[in-house]
Amino acid sequence: MRKFVSEFFRRGLIACGFGPIVLAILYLILQHQAVVETLSVNRVCVGIFSVSALAFIAGGMNVVYQIERLPLSMAILIHGAVLYTTYLGTYMLNDWLEWGVTPVLVFSAIFVVGYLAIWTIIYFITKKRTARLNEILKQKQQKEDK
Repeated sequence: MRKFVSEFFRRGLIACGFGPIVLAILYLILQHQAVVETLSVNRVCVGIFSVSALAFIAGGMNVVYQIERLPLSMAILIHGAVLYTTYLGTYMLNDWLEWGVTPVLVFSAIFVVGYLAIWTIIYFITKKRTARLNEILKQKQQKEDK
């Protein structure tokens, strides 16, 4: 377990450095779209800290797939739930999402569809690579049998 915790922190620390960069890009886009003209120091600080924490958690959570005792479906569920909670909290804390049932439901639907789309892509890529590796192994085995 200690190995997973240290790996979580290692991955999280690597990822959290990108949080402020993503936030700066987001604020530049919002400024370009005339959504935001000026930001208070407090808003910038909250944004930097919250997006860094989000990136730390998102980067570190990938370690859940290395826990061999955990079935893949459970790992995906834990990963998705933690990311959903973290993203929703970050959006609400930074006022990027209005408080209310409808905005949260829309956010939730978009998150679930996006998460499922990403996992569908990963599934098919992995399936294709596995089939290719199995074919290579089969060919090698046939050569060895001759």
